[in-house]
Amino acid sequence: MESMGKGRIVILVALTAILTITGVWAISILNGISSTDMTIHGWIALGLGTFFSLVIGCGLMILMFISSRRGYDEAADPFRKRHPPSQ
Repeated sequence: MESMGKGRIVILVALTAILTITGVWAISILNGISSTDMTIHGWIALGLGTFFSLVIGCGLMILMFISSRRGYDEAADPFRKRHPPSQ
């Protein structure tokens, strides 16, 4: 395993700080709205929205994986060196 350079350590510390700040902010927001009740329609909308977001995200990742494996996106890369067709 390579030793971590100064740049990687700085990036790791910055990302950890961003994650911590985001977590503290989310907890403070959730504590601020804890007295608000959500109706059954709200829970249904939240569940359906989460479910369909996951379905769309996973579906697009699967399509990207299949496209990469079958070589469909090779022609779309303008920086890749083109090899002449073998005969």
